[in-house]
Amino acid sequence: MRFLPRLGLSAALAAATFLSWRLLLQSPARSRSGDLAPKAEEGFTLTLDTFLHVQQLRKRRLRAFCSQAGKVSKLPSNQEKRASLLPSLRVNTKLDLLYCQVPSAGLEEWHQLLEKLEEENVTLPVLLPYHRLHTKETRLSEFNQTEIKAMLGSYTKVLFVRDPFHRLIATFLQGMGISPSFSSFIQEVLDSGMHNSSVAWKPLVSLCRPCLIQYDYVVMFGFLRQELGHLLRRAGLPAGSLLPELTDSQVQWTYRWLSEQMFSELSAQQKKQLSHFYRWDLAAFPFSSSFLSDHPSTVETWQK
Repeated sequence: MRFLPRLGLSAALAAATFLSWRLLLQSPARSRSGDLAPKAEEGFTLTLDTFLHVQQLRKRRLRAFCSQAGKVSKLPSNQEKRASLLPSLRVNTKLDLLYCQVPSAGLEEWHQLLEKLEEENVTLPVLLPYHRLHTKETRLSEFNQTEIKAMLGSYTKVLFVRDPFHRLIATFLQGMGISPSFSSFIQEVLDSGMHNSSVAWKPLVSLCRPCLIQYDYVVMFGFLRQELGHLLRRAGLPAGSLLPELTDSQVQWTYRWLSEQMFSELSAQQKKQLSHFYRWDLAAFPFSSSFLSDHPSTVETWQK
């Protein structure tokens, strides 16, 4: 019986798709602070110039965040420390790609795309100071310090970003937890603490270390298809027909409706603590429409 609320929410998520499209048709796109919402006009295309401008805004915000004291910005020389610091960093030595594996961030289609690219026998000649053996996707931390520095200096580095509250909803609906209700699940997240939290809902800044890894592209969930098209072409990889059907824009707007319902289930204390838990993500990335960003404690916490 404890799973009935979760099943009900899944049904609500499906039912909300129709409503989300109506909201989509009524909502204009915006590029303020690098927050690019998908436009509904038929035939709308994200131009390369707009894509590069938005990337510049997102990375400028990241640099401002990383300029604050206490951010990890140096690669440890000890392999064990590197492994604990970079557990979510993945590399594809055949495609010269590095990205952060973020749970519940809608990366299923990205993985499908990498598989398609590998089947195309795409190879990119990158000069590295060691003999490179093409291997399957693996963790960055499995390489030595020289290899890691070479990859960080030559590979295309991609960071996928999603509203932390949407990540929590997705994690809950996927059953990644034992809590019978969303509010009890959130309490489980808060009780876990920053350092002992599950990877499934750990803050993105802690998972991906954007102050240590100078990502070339920061891609926002909700506008993957057109952003990935420009990204692949600039990385020298084939795009177009290889791109899978990405439905993140519809899901994004559905989650906006669902977020309002689930956010209302939380107590004022939980909302405040949750905003504090994700304070670095909210400061580093343009989640201007996040329910957590709207909470008064977010900015105050960052400034302390």
